[in-house]
Amino acid sequence: MKVVAAYLLALLGGNPNPSADDIKHILGSVGAEADEDKIKLLLSSLEGKDISELIAAGREKLAYCVPSGGGAAVAAAATAAPAEAETKKEEKEELIEESDEEGMLSLFD
Repeated sequence: MKVVAAYLLALLGGNPNPSADDIKHILGSVGAEADEDKIKLLLSSLEGKDISELIAAGREKLAYCVPSGGGAAVAAAATAAPAEAETKKEEKEELIEESDEEGMLSLFD
């Protein structure tokens, strides 16, 4: 991932065709190790391709992968949370009352 990030940083910096040395230089500037095999794999995979087209294609793929049914579960959990909090508060009050009664009774032992 860091190799891809360094490649994209080089592009953003104005380098239209980053080399392996460019990527190594960026990674080295932040103290990260440069894996030569990963750099070669990335550069060979991107050779002759437009990065903006690849990013657009990736976004389309992600649009199909994102689950859309999670909203109902979140809403249900949000409405259940206040009821659970009230129940816990009542239980805590009961425990405090019981411990107070026991504490006073122990004075007479």
